[in-house]
Amino acid sequence: MIFYVFIIHSLVVGLAVIIHYEFLYRITLIMPKMKIIHRYRIVVGVLVALVAHAVEIWCFAIAYYFMHHSDSWGELTGNFTGTLMDCAYFSFTVFSTVGFGDIEPVGNLRYLTGIESLTGLVLITWTASFLYLEMQRHWEKE
Repeated sequence: MIFYVFIIHSLVVGLAVIIHYEFLYRITLIMPKMKIIHRYRIVVGVLVALVAHAVEIWCFAIAYYFMHHSDSWGELTGNFTGTLMDCAYFSFTVFSTVGFGDIEPVGNLRYLTGIESLTGLVLITWTASFLYLEMQRHWEKE
């Protein structure tokens, strides 16, 4: 069972990293071609990055949903009704490392929760670095 847990969690994390890379790569290609003021291009970059993070969070939410509704993968307890929206809410709090604590993972779901927090931290930092470099690239000298 531990082997399957490792494989599933690795696939979800890998998918999130690939999605993030593709979003940042595409925005890197598109931003210089935009016919708008640079500071507005940065705003577009921020919005695209937020969409990327939301897509990644939904990947984890779908994994939580199926794992919660499967036998022997564990469950989510507390203020939780088992809906996909509850899984998405839980995933948003874990990815962003807010962790309100109103929903608690039990069993093998705990490991996905831990790796999602680490993944969220890395991807959010990656986004911040990317946006900083984009701003610095065309920052007007005063």
